[in-house]
Amino acid sequence: ETLRQFVDATGIPVGETMAGKGSLRWDHPLNLGAIGATGTLAANRIAKDADLVIGIGTRYSDFTTASKTAWQNPAVRFININVTEFDAGKHHGLPVVGDARETLGELGELLTGYAVDPAYRAEAKRLHDEWDREVQRIYDIRLSPLPSQGELIGVINEISGPDDIMLNAAGSMPGDLHKLWRATHPKNFHLEYGNSCMGYEIAGGLGAKMAAPERDVFVIVGDGTWLMLSSELVTAVQQGVKLIVLIWDNGGFKSIGALSRSLGMEGFGTRFIEPEDGMLVGDAAGDAVQPLPIDFAMNARSLGADVIECATRDDYVAALKTAKAADRTTVVVIKNDRLHGVPSYETWWDVAVPEVSEVDGVRAAREEYDEKRVMERYFLE
Repeated sequence: ETLRQFVDATGIPVGETMAGKGSLRWDHPLNLGAIGATGTLAANRIAKDADLVIGIGTRYSDFTTASKTAWQNPAVRFININVTEFDAGKHHGLPVVGDARETLGELGELLTGYAVDPAYRAEAKRLHDEWDREVQRIYDIRLSPLPSQGELIGVINEISGPDDIMLNAAGSMPGDLHKLWRATHPKNFHLEYGNSCMGYEIAGGLGAKMAAPERDVFVIVGDGTWLMLSSELVTAVQQGVKLIVLIWDNGGFKSIGALSRSLGMEGFGTRFIEPEDGMLVGDAAGDAVQPLPIDFAMNARSLGADVIECATRDDYVAALKTAKAADRTTVVVIKNDRLHGVPSYETWWDVAVPEVSEVDGVRAAREEYDEKRVMERYFLE
């Protein structure tokens, strides 16, 4: 509420970190959404030319700063409100060590009568509206034969209640959720992205449900994460803690596969498939591969949960409604397309590429890496 009042009064637009998502409702006209490497077009464009950044509780992580490339205005300066002195001093900023709400309230009083230029405010709102249309476009994709991940996020966002909790931690989901999730309150979006810990999801969901038993908790896990750690499902069943667990099966490690392809490495070793002549294969094999006989639905049933298997988006919609109406833990399993992803929007992430390689794609990726890395800024003066 303090943030909303500050933004309404000053017209200063807001970009969200993963931890900060939901601090301002998604439909506020000056909420530009996610910022940084997993950011929106709206937030990243405003950030690029900003002359002043007020960091509220942020640690300016690699993703948030787009590997130090997010702010390109040579005159940009930072004011950092943080309870931790170390983080308050980052980017050669003016450190304001204190509680975010109290400090923001005092800052708002000091800025009484101040507002940004009306044209700047109008541009921020235009970008917000443009981004909202892009989110809806992705929600409305009807990919066949397998749905896209963006579609699946849209279904949850539309079926879940405004006070429900979406919980995730690892894989390709955090980046997509950061961009696409329409958060309605500060506790609506729960993402462990300090370490992006595979396996946090079900255990974290247990904690969230125990803390807020009146809310439904939607726990999103990829097939890779499920194989990493799913045993807390037994605890949920045994203790009668209702979770709605969604397994998205894309046949391997979608996140690392996409990263591998972007660096010219062809998704090598990122699919759950039978080796050919004792060797793992990359994308060149296409669909002419033999998937491993992993049955996620049967696995979840063996742990005591109710399970619904889905073949289509319509099945998925019906399954979520059934799971929401149930009084015990339900696991919903659906395959989704491994290649169709949510794009990046005028941003970059510094992932080093080998300087020497015999692979054309890797050499091309290295050239692009060298071009982008010169944009990194360290704000040391």
